[in-house]
Amino acid sequence: MMKLERLSFGMGDRFGYQGKAQLQAIIQAKETGIDIVPIWNKSFREHQFVHTSPDAVREEADAAVEALGWTGSYFVDADHIGLNNVDHFIPSSDFYILDVADFTGKAASAQDTEAFMSKFSEYTGTLEIPGIEAAFKIDRERLWAIADKYLLAVKEAGRIYRHIESAKGRGNFITEVSMDETDDPQTAVELFFILAAVSEEGIPAQTIAPKFTGRFNKGVDYVGDVIQFEKEFNDDLAVIAFAIKAFGLPDNLKLSVHSGSDKFSIYKPIGDAIRLTGAGVHVKTAGTTWLEELIGLAEAGGEGLLIAKEVYRKALDRMVELCEPYSAVIDIESSKLPGVEEVNAWDGKRFAASLRHDQTCDAYNMHFRQLLHIGFKIAADMGDRYLNALKEYEAVIAKHVSENLFERHIKRLFMTDQAEFSQ
Repeated sequence: MMKLERLSFGMGDRFGYQGKAQLQAIIQAKETGIDIVPIWNKSFREHQFVHTSPDAVREEADAAVEALGWTGSYFVDADHIGLNNVDHFIPSSDFYILDVADFTGKAASAQDTEAFMSKFSEYTGTLEIPGIEAAFKIDRERLWAIADKYLLAVKEAGRIYRHIESAKGRGNFITEVSMDETDDPQTAVELFFILAAVSEEGIPAQTIAPKFTGRFNKGVDYVGDVIQFEKEFNDDLAVIAFAIKAFGLPDNLKLSVHSGSDKFSIYKPIGDAIRLTGAGVHVKTAGTTWLEELIGLAEAGGEGLLIAKEVYRKALDRMVELCEPYSAVIDIESSKLPGVEEVNAWDGKRFAASLRHDQTCDAYNMHFRQLLHIGFKIAADMGDRYLNALKEYEAVIAKHVSENLFERHIKRLFMTDQAEFSQ
């Protein structure tokens, strides 16, 4: 059976040219004693936007692994899939994020709900979970409400899982159940019964992605109460440890944090928690590499800078269209975006400084960064002009991609005490 190691890191690459640079960051971590499993992720929606296929992600990952001599585990993620699109990923992926958020809040059949109630009624009364200070009071009404909200979603996850299993065979892929794109965060007790349902469906989930309190906007830092996040994260770790024993779930089951990239303020609480408990974690990023491509192009000057400026100008013109698919995960204030004439007057260093996620830099503009984060469709529309620039300026771009992942992400997450993070 494929088994996902303790620490894993998801890396998106919109155009498929930065696999080696991304893997170089993982290799840097290994050289310091931190074993991290790289997972290349790309959603069906992103494939549609940039006119690529899941096979291209597999080819990119395999090529990077071969070129750099990587001998550790690695996976290719079918990101946020459902029954309507999973078949596109069957030949090439071995990590599947079963996205069932759209099925939450919808009731399962009365028969299924009654069966769930009967199976797990033993947990009514007082539920104590080691690691969580307060006990939970569970009555029939509360258990029914949880089933009413989440059981159908888990049933759907089961259907997707069995579809993949029928094609790839049991044990030949990693499964994650994702509910991170729901309207409301799951409570610890809700997560406990979600995991009960996951077990009952026979899903050998190795990662679970709940929704946390706060906003996980694309490409910028976490917006919310970091202390509350820390409590939720630690409570969820306790729930997972308890549920593994209670329901016979895989012993390596761990939390998956769909960060939307660059949630630096919660990296320390995540790192502290996994150091304290010995738990694993999967942190998934998306889009941060695309922004480093733009930074590299801008700093390269010449045609690279012209492309970066054109992407911004057209993104500004098409802002409503670009924002629509991401409206729940962006907060862009138009009044705080620089005008086209202003940006046209910038040199490469000024463009890069405004885009690079360095909150200590006065030039950094989170609104500028968010708009460009969702503006990758503009680059896709440029076709060969953009792709040729990635080839021409490969060296400078790769440096930024590797440095960003290692210095800003991996070190902040995993390297406070290196010795405790060996697999």
